[in-house]
Amino acid sequence: VRYRLGEARPSGRGGALPFPDLLSADMVTEEDIAWADAILGNVRPELLKGAKNLKWLQTSSAGVEFYTAPGTMPEGAVLTNATGTYGLAISEHMLGMLLMIMVMGDSGGSFGKLCKAMGAYVIGLRRRDGSKPGYADEVHLTGELDELLPRADVVAVTLPGTPETRGMLDKERIGRMKPGAVVLNVGRGYIIDTEALCDALESGHLGGAGLDVTEPEPLPKGHRLWGLPTAVVTPHVSGGYHLYETHQRIVDIFTENLSRFLSGGELKNLVDFETGYRKL
Repeated sequence: VRYRLGEARPSGRGGALPFPDLLSADMVTEEDIAWADAILGNVRPELLKGAKNLKWLQTSSAGVEFYTAPGTMPEGAVLTNATGTYGLAISEHMLGMLLMIMVMGDSGGSFGKLCKAMGAYVIGLRRRDGSKPGYADEVHLTGELDELLPRADVVAVTLPGTPETRGMLDKERIGRMKPGAVVLNVGRGYIIDTEALCDALESGHLGGAGLDVTEPEPLPKGHRLWGLPTAVVTPHVSGGYHLYETHQRIVDIFTENLSRFLSGGELKNLVDFETGYRKL
């Protein structure tokens, strides 16, 4: 169903503001949000200051760093994200970038499955301990990253944007990577030191980079990344709705969580405001 804001507003107090990809964020105003108990979709964070009735925000994105900043969400409101919806599309995009680089000279797990099917030895990193999935040969904690980087032919970055991940692949860690290795980033651009990455590509230390996200973003005209033959840059599109299955998965989360919200049930994909990740 396609909604217009005027038609979606209930006659009494309370209700849910439907906002998947059907409405532009620029169409939503603070006045529109003020009456809603629940918002489905990504609205501009600054508008939430006037959302006095808001009890729940369900984003259409997996990354939610714009909403976890202190004071952004109304006190007592819960936040759920769309983790689990983008893995298929993003992993296929990553594989496409990787194959382009090799010819030239929810997401991490899906990518690991594809690479495993192609004969790769897959090493996974997690924030906390857990069982090893069948598609991984090894699973380690993020604290072991420095020891693992020299082993990897391909380093795939699928992390969300948090204070802990900002600058995680800095100049020193890029220097630890195996000569000729490829780095892929579909998380956030600021996880990788862009200038250090460019230096490593120009010197030949790294064999290539596939970047769907950059820092800065959008990448300015004339930036040296554009001129590097071993860099594949795409405009933050791997997690879009071009794959129907992605859109359907988001709708499924929206509808199930809305049903749970209305019945007082526990919501799926609750976000931990301190870590920025989905609660386990």
